[in-house]
Amino acid sequence: MGFKQQRYDLMAVVFFFLLAMILEYREAFSLVEDETLSYRQILRTHYNPVFTGDDSLTRPSEDVVIVFTDEAFYAEYDKYPLRRADLATIILRLKDMGASVVAIDMLLDFNSAYGEDQTLEDALAEAGNVLLVSQAEIEGGQYLGLNTAIERFNDVTKHGYTNVTSNSAISPSIVRLRIHNEMVNVFDAWPYAIKAVSMYLQQEPKLAKGVLSIGPEVAIQLDQFDEMYIDYPLLPAVSGVTPKLHEIIGISASELLLIDYEDEQDKLAHFEELAYFIEGKIVLIGEVAEVAHDQFETPVGDVFGVEVIANSISTIIKNGPLTAASLGLELLVGFLMLAAFLCTRLIPAPLLRNSVSIAVLVLYLLATILAYISIGLVFSVSYLLIASVFSLIVVNMRFYLAEMGQKTMIREMFGQYLSPKVVEDLVDDPSKIQLGGEEREMTAFFSDIQGFSLISERLTPSELVQLLNDYLTDMCDIIIASEGTVDKFEGDSIMAFWGAPVRHADHAKRACFAAIDMNDRLVELRASALQKGVTPLVVRMGVNTGPMVVGNMGSSQRMNYTVMGDAVNLASRLEGANKAYGSGMMISESTYRACEADIDVRELDRIMVVGKSEPVTVYQLLNRKNQTASADADLVDLFSKGMQLYKAGDFRQAKSEFSACLDIFADDGPALTYIARCQAFIVNPPGVDWDGVYRLTEKG
Repeated sequence: MGFKQQRYDLMAVVFFFLLAMILEYREAFSLVEDETLSYRQILRTHYNPVFTGDDSLTRPSEDVVIVFTDEAFYAEYDKYPLRRADLATIILRLKDMGASVVAIDMLLDFNSAYGEDQTLEDALAEAGNVLLVSQAEIEGGQYLGLNTAIERFNDVTKHGYTNVTSNSAISPSIVRLRIHNEMVNVFDAWPYAIKAVSMYLQQEPKLAKGVLSIGPEVAIQLDQFDEMYIDYPLLPAVSGVTPKLHEIIGISASELLLIDYEDEQDKLAHFEELAYFIEGKIVLIGEVAEVAHDQFETPVGDVFGVEVIANSISTIIKNGPLTAASLGLELLVGFLMLAAFLCTRLIPAPLLRNSVSIAVLVLYLLATILAYISIGLVFSVSYLLIASVFSLIVVNMRFYLAEMGQKTMIREMFGQYLSPKVVEDLVDDPSKIQLGGEEREMTAFFSDIQGFSLISERLTPSELVQLLNDYLTDMCDIIIASEGTVDKFEGDSIMAFWGAPVRHADHAKRACFAAIDMNDRLVELRASALQKGVTPLVVRMGVNTGPMVVGNMGSSQRMNYTVMGDAVNLASRLEGANKAYGSGMMISESTYRACEADIDVRELDRIMVVGKSEPVTVYQLLNRKNQTASADADLVDLFSKGMQLYKAGDFRQAKSEFSACLDIFADDGPALTYIARCQAFIVNPPGVDWDGVYRLTEKG
């Protein structure tokens, strides 16, 4: 379960990309893809010549001419639609001008109401190179047959179907020309543009293994659906306005039909001029009038149906400049993108991670656009793009949730034991916490209530709990205020440390100041307890500074942020050592040396605690520097003189100095301790090997 929680983004990224590859192959949705093709095609038409040094692929084909009927024509013609007798005239004149193929973009599937069918039939038969429109009848994916022109026209012409539709159910953009295999195999029917090129090249089209071939001149690799990408050309702008294709490669039907020359020679000269434009070419006759409602959305804008056919023919003649990337190449790119986004999961820094992800996306887009522009290689961009965006979101979500979980863990772990300021500092920079254990120079603190067992016997359980809660709250508030960490409570004992999780160079000073403040608070509590007739609390404290290991320790089920090491154990022993000297706050020499400029102390002894083989000099912590009361300062001076005599082995004189201390404070524990010890040494002097170290036999 833990693996799934930590790795769900890995599984999600893999799922997104695998799903994208499947949907890409099946082309489950084409709306976004067609939009990317639009932008890529516009870039291709402008910049392909920059890469190839040849603009022949991006300019309109010189092998196709459009004879169009538009609003201006019908205004002059004064009737609608074009009469079949006049269509016959246009066909015969195109034949005389040397048109290679005359392709009529009209579905002549009904008889003329004006009795003109014979005239048109004769013209079609005489021309002998006419291609008419048919329509494939498709219902529920089933190919039912062809709807062709009436029989008399069909018998003297060839036909091709014009069922060109969008790949998207939402976007009507015409991007590709599909060859319906069943129409080829059952009805020997081909798309209109392919049939026009077939007549032009006088070669029959063939479809085998995804390749459309028309004689030796044409061999076009189709995609997995037997579709060819239509390469729409660049139309040069005129006065800042982009013209329609028929305005570039077309002539109005008026030029062939509505000519009015009184001089026959002028008329012949006009036709000869048109013949130069038409001879040897595929001539399309079609509507470009708005009233015909024959416009389609394409990657380069709205285009009339006859222009879509012209662009399709041009694409075939140019041998299909746009080629779909192979399945193997698409999969290779897909898996490379997948690997890249899986690698971003290993980058914890959000700015760097997202920068890398965006860089991968930009490189992918640039590479696919460059491939499209320069060599006409078409990658399906949108599927992997969408998978990348979702992967980016999921990976960031995982890091975000992990960060939120980490922040929650930090607040839960340290909220009760650290100041809010420190907790928020850790939340902002969790790297300050070294989980699992890190050795640092730190200061540990232990405290214990003297005679707590006797106190607990005198109180009811509820009174005892209330007493402890009040005491621990006051003490912990002071520790937290000094940015220390409350490690744990063991009954009435408190364990705390300074220097982690937040590093403080002055951790020893903070610990000593906190101990002083706690002692001051205990003085107030004792005064209050005496007024209430309650037994006052006397607390012993031990502080030591040294290297210790800090971090999350425990079992897989329960962890605790704590410290361990000899330095920690010594702090605990010093708390107990207070008992031997009647002192309240004992610190080690290492703590004293770390903050001697900030505290007042009294040297107590050089001791060896239970379980240790090295002696340590210990001090009684008194107050902040130069804040010790004058009487206490006098006491320290006398005590120091006594200590010097004691170390020199002059126990009688030392006893005298220690006794003088009692004149200042009759219950001074350290002085009483040394008086008793001097008396013992006077009666029973130590050996010559005496080193002045006092060896404790109890932990405290």
